[in-house]
Amino acid sequence: MLKKIALLLLLVSVTFAQEVDGYKVYKDKCSSCHVEIMKKEDALKNLKKLKAPPMIEVSNRLKENIQTTDEEDDVNRHLFILFVKDYIVNPTLDYSMCHSGALQLFGTMPSLKGKISLAERQAVAEWLYDRYEGIEFK
Repeated sequence: MLKKIALLLLLVSVTFAQEVDGYKVYKDKCSSCHVEIMKKEDALKNLKKLKAPPMIEVSNRLKENIQTTDEEDDVNRHLFILFVKDYIVNPTLDYSMCHSGALQLFGTMPSLKGKISLAERQAVAEWLYDRYEGIEFK
């Protein structure tokens, strides 16, 4: 019995110890619709060619909307990551934070439920927050 418990604990620790690269997750799961970075002027010129808002705009919009009165950046980052992890598999119009024009043009993103692991969701959410830190969509 102790051997089974030890084996289970080892398996769980190895599973969680594997680092998942958020940028790789973005490239594999998100980049077919979301351009990584683009100037606002270029996005407006190419709206009809875009499948979804550029990731820089997604990150900026979420950071504008997901804030607490707590001035700690790590609290806002944590809430951002929690939202993204859930929204990736449960996207709904009610929880969307896109501008109404973007919703009309692109609609709500398709769910990636069953297509992306929890570790991948965590990694891409962290990447989405950190990648665009201090970079504005302008």
